[in-house]
Amino acid sequence: MDAQVVVKVMAGLPGAEEHEGWAGQPVFKVRNKSFAYMSEDQTQLHLKALREEQEALVAESPEVYARSWDGGRFTWVLIQLDLADEEELAELITEAWRLTAPKYLIAQLAG
Repeated sequence: MDAQVVVKVMAGLPGAEEHEGWAGQPVFKVRNKSFAYMSEDQTQLHLKALREEQEALVAESPEVYARSWDGGRFTWVLIQLDLADEEELAELITEAWRLTAPKYLIAQLAG
């Protein structure tokens, strides 16, 4: 999987916007709240997640997923894009967006 697939998934999420991070890397936000960060070399993706989801992913596939930083209520998971399953990654990106997006945008995705 490559970074272009990530960008394509992001483009299908209502209100998702790509911004430039402090080191020039892509940062994905909805309503000015971040839910994904791509590494500068575009080989890794940090995604917002629930703690239970992060723990399950790391336990199941430690070569693909790693613990990242905590962000208050949520935690973040680091994903090796070249090893990630495209369908699973699309689901994880969508879930990270859902954890961040307001209800009216979530309703647009469901509708």
